[in-house]
Amino acid sequence: MTRIMPLSIISTIATLLFLGPAGVAAQEPALLVLNMGEAAGTRQVSTILQIMMLLTVLSVAPAILLMTTSFIRIVVVLSLLRQAMGTQQMPPNQIIIGLAMFLTFFIMSPVMTQINDNALQPYLNEELGEDAALSAAIDPIRVFMFSHVRENDLALMSEFSGNPSPESLDDIPTLTLIPAFMLSELKRAFTIGFMIFVPFLVIDMITASVLMTMGMLMLPPIIISLPFKVLLFVLVDGWHLVVGSLMQGFF
Repeated sequence: MTRIMPLSIISTIATLLFLGPAGVAAQEPALLVLNMGEAAGTRQVSTILQIMMLLTVLSVAPAILLMTTSFIRIVVVLSLLRQAMGTQQMPPNQIIIGLAMFLTFFIMSPVMTQINDNALQPYLNEELGEDAALSAAIDPIRVFMFSHVRENDLALMSEFSGNPSPESLDDIPTLTLIPAFMLSELKRAFTIGFMIFVPFLVIDMITASVLMTMGMLMLPPIIISLPFKVLLFVLVDGWHLVVGSLMQGFF
């Protein structure tokens, strides 16, 4: 985003960061151009720092989405489903990731609503400070992760963190909770993926046995089994079942 910023804004940011408000105020030509005093310069620095913090948060937003939401389980299950069917790149990665993202937004909408009502809006209305707003925004996410993390994974991360044994959930740091939550989600995702693989594996084994009985050893079984797997998936309304099962796991 900084590449498309005007050069005057970039130079102003550099001047404020390296010279400070006093240095800017000492330059009369700069004062005439920018038309601000020391107080305005201080506000300018504060605004610029807030913009830089916002850009930093936006840059790590995809990682936050991956680590603290239902995205992990959904995208892993959908990817394993595609491999179980043997359809190669159908559906494409863009569709799988897009579906996973929209399902994540739908599942996380109550958490997002709480963050907006308890943290974002009070902060924008200057009712909460930055620290209080950040704490209010993290609390709903921690509640969501605690409701889906496994005790074994949480104990493992707490043991290696070097922190004293927590007496309550509030004593567990967020940096310890996030990797434990990710491990739990991966475990559940691969468990669901195994259950999805079983019926398609049976079709592959039956097809391979039939081909061997007919003496058609040179014909790859995947060519024959793929249409039957797709037909089975369509007849049982597979997308509805898979997506419904994933969503039931979060509600």
